[in-house]
Amino acid sequence: MAKTIGLLLAAGAGSRMGQPKALVLGAGGVPWVITSARALIAGGCADTVVVIGAAADEVAALLVDEPVTVVEATDWEAGMGSSLRAGLEAIGDDHADAALVHLVDLPDVGPDVVDRLIAHADPGILARASYGKGPGHPVLIGRDHWAGIVEEATGDRGARDYLVRHSVLDVDCSDLAAGLDIDDVRSMLGK
Repeated sequence: MAKTIGLLLAAGAGSRMGQPKALVLGAGGVPWVITSARALIAGGCADTVVVIGAAADEVAALLVDEPVTVVEATDWEAGMGSSLRAGLEAIGDDHADAALVHLVDLPDVGPDVVDRLIAHADPGILARASYGKGPGHPVLIGRDHWAGIVEEATGDRGARDYLVRHSVLDVDCSDLAAGLDIDDVRSMLGK
């Protein structure tokens, strides 16, 4: 079985939320950074890397007892691309076949979605969860693509431009989650 590393992007300031999304309390009062990291672990990722930035000390303190590696993106304010680069560079020497990139603001994406995606892991794969409304997250990135994505990831586009130019397997997860990030939900509610 291919070795997949979970890569949780949790560095943003959450300006529309009024606080870093990593610190938002979800079900049972558990911060999203914890529930998101646990989804990667329980879903079968061999290891999990959490990229932090805004409120780095506070977020890192929450993760002390979790079986994760914490990486700080020092240029996190430049956007998701810098967090993605920092995470992929941190796992670059780990002999993994793929990285499963998850976002901290997808509270309904659980281990079942992670498990379904990593079943497709291999060094040449590009795959993403689909919820019946276009491309979603998490995104599975095979090792063969890491260098190209690190080179291109900028601003808030992350790997989007790279994925547009390559063949990407859409993995239907609409029976498992809605896959809406919290900003989409707030927009729909007019908040």
